[in-house]
Amino acid sequence: MRERQQLDDSINSILALTRSLDDNIELIAMGEEEGDKSIITDAENGIREIKAELDKRQIEMLLSGEADGNDAYLEVHAGAGGTESQDWASILLRMYSRWGERDGRKVEVLEVQAGEEAGIKSATILVKGHNSYGMLKTESGVHRLVRISPFDSNARRHTSFASIWVYPVIDDNIEVEVSESDVRIDTYRASGAGGQHVNTTDSAVRITHIATGIVVQCQTQRSQHKNREQAWSMLRARLYEEELKKREEAANEVNSSKTDIGWGHQIRSYVMQPYQLVKDLRTGVESTSPDDVLDGDLDEFMEAALAQRVHGKDADVQDID
Repeated sequence: MRERQQLDDSINSILALTRSLDDNIELIAMGEEEGDKSIITDAENGIREIKAELDKRQIEMLLSGEADGNDAYLEVHAGAGGTESQDWASILLRMYSRWGERDGRKVEVLEVQAGEEAGIKSATILVKGHNSYGMLKTESGVHRLVRISPFDSNARRHTSFASIWVYPVIDDNIEVEVSESDVRIDTYRASGAGGQHVNTTDSAVRITHIATGIVVQCQTQRSQHKNREQAWSMLRARLYEEELKKREEAANEVNSSKTDIGWGHQIRSYVMQPYQLVKDLRTGVESTSPDDVLDGDLDEFMEAALAQRVHGKDADVQDID
């Protein structure tokens, strides 16, 4: 029923846009016959609005994957480099949180491991909203930052790395069976803000899937039971994402444009010094306003990466008809 509703919405939207385009074309012809420039102007504005709506629909075309419409989990992990990378990881966490908020999505922090001096070692957020996974899925990979370090008394330039991993929240229509005998469950005391209770009870939960080595953890709830329930949901989602990745790799076995996801496969550079530039190394999309990008202005990068997945290495979002 959900798939049928999505198809109905898409078809009805295209039919409505087609009717609106035909009506505006007729109005232009009428305005030209009657010599009424106001009619022509109104019709031209209407066509511009249709074009803007089509641009939005263009992105929807790229989000046709099995789980693209679902909510998403996003993990941030600091790379080697101590405080520098941990600070960079916290900046990325804020960037994706701001992206979600700017796009009208709900962002929930599920787990944060604070750094020793600053920043974070890792964190997991839940991004809720239509097509959250579809929009975020191409963000998985290594992100590089080049800047004058605020932690270096000699003001030297440093390069820091952090990785992003995105996987979909699975809904009631998707069943992933995992036995308790297949996992190891550990409880520990949560860290970070949260009051006295955080430091006195083993409420945080970590689940390790033995066969795959996948580890998930949750510490945001005071109740160990609720944290365990959330961690199980995250584990099922990770296992489902692994299966999706296997299917995609099989389907794209001969597609040389496919980018491996993993440490050492850098997807984007954020340069603050000696010049200002954010560049996606897969699509070539650039921005000379790193501050805007780090404040969540990511749509152009996401859309180009989605277009590349669908249309090949040299495609960008403008190439879609």
